[in-house]
Amino acid sequence: MIGLGALSLAALAGAAVAPPAADVAAERAALFKADKAWSEAAVSKDVDKVLSFWTEDAVVYPPGQPAVSGKEALRRYVTEGFAIPGFSIRWETSAFEVAASGDMAYGLGTNVLTIDDAQGKAMTERGRSVTVWRKGADGRWRCMVDVWNAAPAVGGPAH
Repeated sequence: MIGLGALSLAALAGAAVAPPAADVAAERAALFKADKAWSEAAVSKDVDKVLSFWTEDAVVYPPGQPAVSGKEALRRYVTEGFAIPGFSIRWETSAFEVAASGDMAYGLGTNVLTIDDAQGKAMTERGRSVTVWRKGADGRWRCMVDVWNAAPAVGGPAH
């Protein structure tokens, strides 16, 4: 009986041991690499590749528009966006904060979106973004929440 009790205590003690801490610096580097590849896919207008960087349950909050949820809705959104005359987008994330668990992160960045106006003249808008990322069971980082809005006008009031 003492042997069984000791075994039970050892099992409980083992269960209470925390998993090894994630290599946050390595995860941050992986996020920067994934984010750059995602932006490059958008520049090349590769719909399938762009979609591969979002989770199946991703939610995107475009400025002034309803939320776009799920891969099929995102496919329509991206395909329609790429079809807009003069459309181009690129972004750069300047910072990633990775959870100690190594499976969640958020990024802060800027973006540049260009489309043609009614006269065919290019209109460019600069923006800022927040993304929330989740690391999948396959070890790959994917964006689960994507939000952006217009950056303040240059020379505008500081807040």
